[in-house]
Amino acid sequence: MSKAPNLQTGHVGLNVTDLSRSLDFYREVFDFEVIAEGKEDDRRWAFVGRENRLILALWQQSNGEFAKDKPGLHHLSFQVDTIEEVKAHEEVLRGLNVEFNYDGVVPHGENGTSGGIFFTDPDGIRLEIYAPTGADPAAAPTPGAPTCGFF
Repeated sequence: MSKAPNLQTGHVGLNVTDLSRSLDFYREVFDFEVIAEGKEDDRRWAFVGRENRLILALWQQSNGEFAKDKPGLHHLSFQVDTIEEVKAHEEVLRGLNVEFNYDGVVPHGENGTSGGIFFTDPDGIRLEIYAPTGADPAAAPTPGAPTCGFF
């Protein structure tokens, strides 16, 4: 018998350097709303999500930039229903001058049909928005490795 047969991922907590900047980014890109917020100078945080469902907890308690060479979060992925939704997010991100890891929608694997876009938030945290189907079967950016690996 499983310990928790309905186990799901809850929310994800991210350390950020500038809460206001991160809130602007995540609200613009993902249409997140602020569910709760702590505004004390030395304890700034925000819970964001949709329809009162917590998705991210942002904690202003770090300096510098996301360190991909340290143990911890590799990347955070968001699934949408269609490639058209992925492309709509890509357009918003381009308007924000976000740097992408690959140009446009790319498949998750060689000739795969799932795929998405790969980019970073203002603190360099690696993010992905993908759809499970609808990507044109094509060569993957990194042969023999999953695209979502940010290799």
